[in-house]
Amino acid sequence: MFKNGMRPIHPGEILLEDYIKPSGVSVRSVATDLHVPYARFNEIIKGQRSVTADIALRLERYFGNEAQGWLNLQSAYDLRIAETSIGKTIAKEVQPLGENRVMDSAFE
Repeated sequence: MFKNGMRPIHPGEILLEDYIKPSGVSVRSVATDLHVPYARFNEIIKGQRSVTADIALRLERYFGNEAQGWLNLQSAYDLRIAETSIGKTIAKEVQPLGENRVMDSAFE
């Protein structure tokens, strides 16, 4: 189960549903306009590839929104996926820094 009960949404899905479809252009046309190989861009749309800084900058220029927003969506997605796949293991392996822990001498 996901923390908030909702499945993680890949930025590619948001790109397709909120930007490409409403604009009335094809995925192939957007890839061409962005000067990105169609196969690579289609993998982003399908959630099989991450949005990189390069792609985020191209999307910013094309759609007029901020590149940082695309990177934030990707980061949030990656974190949600990690929480579901390795979160429990990390919670077992890593103990929070306790109040009773002795400080390392290097910091005294």
